[in-house]
Amino acid sequence: MDSQELQRLKNKYDIIGNDAALNRALETAIAVAPTDLTVLITGESGVGKENIPKIIHQNSRRKNNKYFAVNCGAIPEGTIDSELFGHEKGSFTGAIETRKGYFEEANGGTLFLDEIGELPMASQAKLLRVLQSGEFIKVGSSKVEKTDVRVIAATNINLLHQVSKGKFREDLYYRLNAINIQMPALRDRKEDIYLFFRKFTSDFSEKYGMGKVTLTNDAIDLLINYRWPGNIRQLKNVVETVTALESENVTPTSGRCIVDAATLSKYMPKEDYNLLPVTSSGSRSESSMSDSDRQMFIKAILDLKQEVDHLKARLDGIQSSAHTIQAIKPVAEPEEAEWQGQGVPVTSGDIGKVVDINAEEPEEQDLSLKNTKIENIRKALEKHHGNRKLAAKEVDISERTLYRWIEKYHLDQ
Repeated sequence: MDSQELQRLKNKYDIIGNDAALNRALETAIAVAPTDLTVLITGESGVGKENIPKIIHQNSRRKNNKYFAVNCGAIPEGTIDSELFGHEKGSFTGAIETRKGYFEEANGGTLFLDEIGELPMASQAKLLRVLQSGEFIKVGSSKVEKTDVRVIAATNINLLHQVSKGKFREDLYYRLNAINIQMPALRDRKEDIYLFFRKFTSDFSEKYGMGKVTLTNDAIDLLINYRWPGNIRQLKNVVETVTALESENVTPTSGRCIVDAATLSKYMPKEDYNLLPVTSSGSRSESSMSDSDRQMFIKAILDLKQEVDHLKARLDGIQSSAHTIQAIKPVAEPEEAEWQGQGVPVTSGDIGKVVDINAEEPEEQDLSLKNTKIENIRKALEKHHGNRKLAAKEVDISERTLYRWIEKYHLDQ
């Protein structure tokens, strides 16, 4: 691809930056798109891996057929097979009708399996069969069915390490890894970091009528030398916070807010990010915690803290109130996207946002599965006289998940 074609591709998918590793990933995606090779996308959480499967699908012979993005880590282990391969009526309690899975729905198209490392071992064997022969069996059925689906997978953990621990099938790993596309971490794209900052503050200020934030040289140095363990997603959150809280200090002449390093440092997370995972090819001692385990451990702590804070707020009767931020009249903008400097303007939008390309599917792919889950939980609670621990075990979910379902759907009433 020449530079102009590459820039047009970035404009189309709201991809920012000129990093060599990023360009190589995009060029690889375009090169393999016309084939049916399975692609494995690797990289840390928040680097924008979700753009690659959309690029591959829309530049393939399958572009006029369906595209689905499935987060394997967000589906309960007890229902993952039903989601992927479908189920027959009566195959389990609450299966009131036959349901198609994603492999059947996406026949002729592309299926993006995100967080593939979270797939249970039993489901991995079934996925391997589909990849090898295109055959699958619905839950509760004995009939072998065929499908023609191109699979693209993504992971933010070291699958080879998972293979060595017996948590991921070796044959599946090599079957998925026909083509590997590595997405670089934001800390390895230092030249792009300030470009992201300018894009995000420009979008946010335009959306809410606030003044744009401009950084001094020392603030830019602080920004690009920060480690950004949360990558693009974390940077965007910081930029929007700075823009929202500092935009009132606008200079009359420029209509901008000038932020120096001392001010910016107040919004930079202070945790010791040396404890967070780093992509590494070197071996580690058996006694040390692996990168993937450390990342999962930290994520679990953050999720638990968020749930505890939410529960505490509900118990105390605290209700969040809306805070109105004084809007500032935006200054006139030039026709060219100012954050970008020289080059072709990039359209606005969220980096790495996954959408259904055909826009044919509703947000809830199938309400019947949710209703079935609700009914199963309600019956389990009745059966065990409100004992949530036994009820969670009955429907094969964690107690934390059960509490969330009870709270969300008022199942304790």
